[in-house]
Amino acid sequence: MEVGDYRVEVIPDTEFRLDGGAMFGVVPRVLWERVSPPDELNRVTLTCNCLFVDTGKKKILVETGMGEKWSPREIEMYGIRRTRPFADSLRAIAGCGPDDIDIVINTHLHFDHAGGNTLSTGTHPPRVQTAETDRSRAEPTVVDDSGFAGESPAFQSQFKNARYLVSRSEFAHATSPHERDRASYLDNNWQPLIDSQQLDLMPDSYEPVEGIFVEQVRGHSETMQTVRITRGGETLFGFFDMVPTRHHIAPAWIMSYDLYPTETLEFKKRVLPQALEESWICHLYHDREMPLCRLAEIDGKLFALPLEN
Repeated sequence: MEVGDYRVEVIPDTEFRLDGGAMFGVVPRVLWERVSPPDELNRVTLTCNCLFVDTGKKKILVETGMGEKWSPREIEMYGIRRTRPFADSLRAIAGCGPDDIDIVINTHLHFDHAGGNTLSTGTHPPRVQTAETDRSRAEPTVVDDSGFAGESPAFQSQFKNARYLVSRSEFAHATSPHERDRASYLDNNWQPLIDSQQLDLMPDSYEPVEGIFVEQVRGHSETMQTVRITRGGETLFGFFDMVPTRHHIAPAWIMSYDLYPTETLEFKKRVLPQALEESWICHLYHDREMPLCRLAEIDGKLFALPLEN
């Protein structure tokens, strides 16, 4: 797909499952199960729709998905169903490999957005994140089965030639989270990038290349960002966890995961009408059936419509 003179592709990562009640918040199950049927554990199926942007000069990846460092127990817990490595999807869809990526943008460092930043080297089993883990250090560390620190890094960058861009505010929160979202941050997704000197801490809002605007918005968290691509009179807007699926376009359909749900509501009431009026391409990060859409108003309500071929 072309957005002005930029080529944009959706690179889906693996499907996974989260609790339906958490995904739809105060919305009763009798309503949300009609559009997102749960499994026997009350989990709904999601995916991670990463964005690839080729500007002609730079190859950019926005988000890296769940990653491939999960233990068998975690794979079962999150219902991860991977059909192929992310690198293979990148080659098949974008026509390039991980080593060709110049810039990786993480809107935030939750495991389902930054999990593919790094890969396991195979020298140690995947690290288990606990509430007692010391997150104040910037240096990468490894914990083996015995619980003692090892000398060799367990993880390495997946995109070896890329600069990884994360806001300074988000990094500060990720390395010192509170109880409400501690489980979403796994330091094996960023510590190896410090060791390889690939991590760049950015302002709350910035323009990494001409026409791509990364902007902090409070709602899902205090420091998450959205991404807007504006080229040649066309706009593609990445909502990420502010509107994770097409079902969350409805104002009250807000995740229980959101730390500031009333601000998510205000964001949706402000931005979604603009997306409708200006006919934006809307990118929905967790929607497994409609990663890209435009909005339409029917009987006073907003709905997602698939892009015309």
